[in-house]
Amino acid sequence: MKKIFIVSAIVIALVVSAYFLFFNGKETAYSFRMDKVSKGDLTVFVTATGTLNAVTSVDVGTQVSGIISKLYADFNSIVKAGDIIAQIDPTFLDQAVKDAQANLDRVQAQFNETERTYNRTKTLFEKNLESQANYDAALANYEGDKASLKQAQAQLDKAKLNLQYATIYTPINGVVINRQVSVGQTVAASFSSPTLFTIANDLSKMQVEATVDESDIGSVSVGQQATFTVDAYPNDNFSGTVSQIRLAPQVVSNVVNYTVIISVENDELKLMPGMTANVKVLVGEKKNVLKVSNLALRFQPPAELVDSAKMKEMREMFRARAKDETENGQQENLPAGRNNSLTSAGTQKKTEQQGKARSERGSGLQFAGSIDKGKFQAMRDSILKAHGGKMSREEMMSEFKKAFDKMKPSMQKVKMPVQPRQQQNSGVNQYTILNNYPQYEKSSFVPANQVGRGRLWILNSKGKLEPVFVRTGLNDGKSTEIISDNIKDGEQVVLGADTKEGQNNNQNRNPFAGQRDDRGFRGR
Repeated sequence: MKKIFIVSAIVIALVVSAYFLFFNGKETAYSFRMDKVSKGDLTVFVTATGTLNAVTSVDVGTQVSGIISKLYADFNSIVKAGDIIAQIDPTFLDQAVKDAQANLDRVQAQFNETERTYNRTKTLFEKNLESQANYDAALANYEGDKASLKQAQAQLDKAKLNLQYATIYTPINGVVINRQVSVGQTVAASFSSPTLFTIANDLSKMQVEATVDESDIGSVSVGQQATFTVDAYPNDNFSGTVSQIRLAPQVVSNVVNYTVIISVENDELKLMPGMTANVKVLVGEKKNVLKVSNLALRFQPPAELVDSAKMKEMREMFRARAKDETENGQQENLPAGRNNSLTSAGTQKKTEQQGKARSERGSGLQFAGSIDKGKFQAMRDSILKAHGGKMSREEMMSEFKKAFDKMKPSMQKVKMPVQPRQQQNSGVNQYTILNNYPQYEKSSFVPANQVGRGRLWILNSKGKLEPVFVRTGLNDGKSTEIISDNIKDGEQVVLGADTKEGQNNNQNRNPFAGQRDDRGFRGR
């Protein structure tokens, strides 16, 4: 029995030794996918779909019922305001006029008789030859027949008006884009006015009614440029301008959407009402900026590829910086009324020096409010790099003040002209909300304010990866702007790492979660 246990133990030991000798000790070989940091243009679009329609279109209906006897317009007919486009059979309407006229004549005759009776009774009453009761009865009959006469006259006027309504006129100049009736068809206008024609005012000016999701509507502003395509002309790009953002929400499948109107010039008349447009609204654009692929910002390398010595050095630098900032903040925020141990002569002198430094920083940082946020952060990274990454807060503020003092003269010479807001609305749109609340014209999306933090990985001379923390700007979905100057145009960054077996060792992460550096910052 003892021999069996001894043999089993020896076999297990040999198996474990073989595993560590032949398998565990073998290093995995990686191949890196690289890309260059480059300069180029970044554009951010809001995509949507919409329908093309004429700017002004009128549905022409009828207020009377009857049979369509004649049509004077057809599909695509060009019409002018006041032209006759349809005729409803007037036979019954004409008879109604005659009936109302006969009724008026009857009531008129009755009124004439009542009037003569009233005048005779009045004359006798004034000579005290008629009683008060007879006079009152004659007066009542006279006033009643007079009202009946007015009623009969109104019925005649109504019958004549209905007879006029049997002739359909076009209300505007334009083109007939739809005809919904034919000769011989009966139209009934009992409860609602049926539509006979649809007339578009001017097809050379059209609009796209685009549906924009609520997550994107905050980036859209009146006056932004838009491009779109239609299936009829897949190789043609059409352009337009955002002219209106309607406030009425449209809920489709529990998703809130808003209608954005895009004005379009249709001089060639290629675009027709009802076409589906695939719209892209330009909401942000930057020219000739430093950019990098989003894959580089999302790359998370395996631990064995990272330069541990470099990472340790960076952690110590970040801890020292955080400690320095914490100590300075505590010294500056000491409450008043401390005991004598905290108000010694040395401490008072140090507090006075800090107060003087803060006042000097205030004069410089007051000017910093007019500088773009991204440039401010890039300046901070540049100063920190120039001093080896180790600076106290007081030294940093002093360098900022020097930089601002140099920039003041050149900035004061530049005077930004104030552009008056152009009136976007005219005609029927003169009562829109933009006249009283112009803030609805512009969105809060500003490309210059799209600033974040990210981390790139570069391959050093040791064949290891070391991180480069950068400030990021505008993101178009494929590439991201780099604001920091600690990485240059043409420099190689790592997109991913693959083993020889073809396995992608880029750890999958949520692309929307950003990257967390060793200081706890989350970048884009």
